[in-house]
Amino acid sequence: MTSIVLILFLLALLFFWQSYRQRKAAGLPGGRVVYTDTRGWGKVEKPLFYPALALTGKPDYLIEKNGRLIPVEVKSGRAPEAPYDSHIYQLASYCLLVEKTYGRRPPYGIIHYENRDFAVDYTRELESALIELIADMREDDVRGNIARSHEQPSRCRGCGFRNICEQSLM
Repeated sequence: MTSIVLILFLLALLFFWQSYRQRKAAGLPGGRVVYTDTRGWGKVEKPLFYPALALTGKPDYLIEKNGRLIPVEVKSGRAPEAPYDSHIYQLASYCLLVEKTYGRRPPYGIIHYENRDFAVDYTRELESALIELIADMREDDVRGNIARSHEQPSRCRGCGFRNICEQSLM
């Protein structure tokens, strides 16, 4: 009987250790995972949607910690000195979507890179800048004929419009 209890205890420790390793590798803070866009943790959730801005998105994770919802965006590469603006605005979009979907404003979100995490405060200023950026993007979309905004072949290589873009670097 004692050996069975010991084996069960060791199995429980193994499962907790494996769970800790997965959570650490994903860059997740402590708390309960309430939403995930990765198949590794279960079924993929439906996208969040805010009709007033026609904004939709799927954060990699939503963590509930101390009654707050924290979006986590996981990036596959190594961390830059500071998060890229595009990553900050993507995370801000998830914060806005969380607030509009769940009625709870995240105080911050997390961008997880391979070797470092950044906590980004979701301030009113960041929210305003995001809404202004979305409006500018909508204007550009209506206007058409938008110039490429970079000189990086790697960005072109990964772009879904590369085959039809007249300004592609590839």
